[in-house]
Amino acid sequence: MEIRGLFRKGLEELGYIPEDDLLNAFIIYLSELKKWNKAYNLTGLKKDEDIIIKNFLDSLLYLNAMPYGEIKVADIGSGAGFPGIPIKIIRPGIEMYLIEPSGKKAAFLRHIIKFLQLRNIEVIEERVENIKESFLVDVAVTRALFTIEDFIKKGSHIVKQGGILIHSKGPKVKEELQRIKDVKYGIMPCNLPLTKITRYIVAVSL
Repeated sequence: MEIRGLFRKGLEELGYIPEDDLLNAFIIYLSELKKWNKAYNLTGLKKDEDIIIKNFLDSLLYLNAMPYGEIKVADIGSGAGFPGIPIKIIRPGIEMYLIEPSGKKAAFLRHIIKFLQLRNIEVIEERVENIKESFLVDVAVTRALFTIEDFIKKGSHIVKQGGILIHSKGPKVKEELQRIKDVKYGIMPCNLPLTKITRYIVAVSL
């Protein structure tokens, strides 16, 4: 299946209308990611199908746990912009902050934001631990290699009381959840589009 068809089918499986402006934004993003990847090593995935499914469509699963309305969201360890930028493309009303300490990756993030003409989105080139508590968001998300426990320790200081941390995990999610005590959370099994893979979206309430 060609690129546009993959994005179209994936969006449809997630319940979104694959309008041309959405498809075009994702196709441009994929093209720029592949150009920059040669020098900046933004993703280890090589095939278009793998990048579309495991980066783009995977990122959109977070929206299943995302509150409605005009919210502030921080993507911690954003890397090449996942899950933050696909979330922003689908939900343009979200105020998005991409927290990424790597200079090369932060440069790509600034480039793609400008290229796609996205508004109300900012790159913070910093480790999340160094961000002051005066910076507060409603939701923090991550696809970085944090355990749920580490994500709570590293990210909760920038999430306001009553906010949530959202993580996506694989089949070992129960082992990780057993390690966190006195924490309220919800867990939502989601099918990764165009695959038979199940992701577990974990939303921790603060």
